[in-house]
Amino acid sequence: MVKYSVIGTSWITNSFIDGAKLTKELFLDGVYSRSKEKGEKFAQATGAARVFNNFTELLSSDTDLVYVASPNVCHFEQCKALIENKKHVICEKPITITLEQFRELSALADENGVIYFEAIMYMHSPARRILKDAVGRLGNIRSATFDFSQLSSKYAALRNGELPNIFNPEMKTGALNDLGIYCVYPAVDLFGVPEKIVPIQHFLHTGADGCGSAAFCYKDKLVTIIYSKVGQSRSPSQIMGDEGTITVGSISQTDNIFLYNNKGEKTELVPDIDKKFHMGNEAKSAYDFITDFENNKDFYFECREINEKVLYCMEKMRVENV
Repeated sequence: MVKYSVIGTSWITNSFIDGAKLTKELFLDGVYSRSKEKGEKFAQATGAARVFNNFTELLSSDTDLVYVASPNVCHFEQCKALIENKKHVICEKPITITLEQFRELSALADENGVIYFEAIMYMHSPARRILKDAVGRLGNIRSATFDFSQLSSKYAALRNGELPNIFNPEMKTGALNDLGIYCVYPAVDLFGVPEKIVPIQHFLHTGADGCGSAAFCYKDKLVTIIYSKVGQSRSPSQIMGDEGTITVGSISQTDNIFLYNNKGEKTELVPDIDKKFHMGNEAKSAYDFITDFENNKDFYFECREINEKVLYCMEKMRVENV
């Protein structure tokens, strides 16, 4: 049995808890919230055994694993404290804002004998392998477009003069950190780190990026990254080769994937999948890393390697807000 606690009481935390239920050996130990009332309400709704209203209480508890879904600006300090207190950590994306921070905490996790990795659905989905295998059937690939443009549910509040966290640069949020990262993962995983990155970002009046794009320039191909929180895309992501094309309906969940041959004939590779199964894959990876590290260490370190490359690319994608 692995006891886990969560930091955060938002919908994403609830989704992780729903997914973690698919691994019977994971037990929801506690929830940390600075608001006693909010924490108790969330614990009652999810079945958490206890509530931590003080971060020190969580650090000194006997919970084994902590899922961190706090605002991005809190990730580094909270994860560092958890690791120093020998807690295993799975942290929502972006796991850190900088590559330097990630390397520091990865080394610290190794020193303390705990796992530390990013909660990103792409890496832990069985669809990742299906997609990679299908890419090998496309022949010579010269171009690809990965698009995650989703109108934020908080955009109306922004237009009404409010400042939601997701559009507050002090919280280290914005379109790239929230959505663009989902496009960078498959680009790096499928094609490696590009030789050159040409970024463009559009900033809102708050100073946060509302949308952006980047050209990932490889020796033999061009990959375009598109992301936005101020508009809704209706087009799938695409990988185009001279022997066929792959479309991905949801690049964040890596589902609704189809393979087209040059005659236009269509084959379904991955159907629509309920989000709880995607979150459940992340939770199952955490359980496997903790309970059977020896047999899962190759994948663990592969996740770390890809994570480093993604953070490197994201640093190159950020432009100065002038």
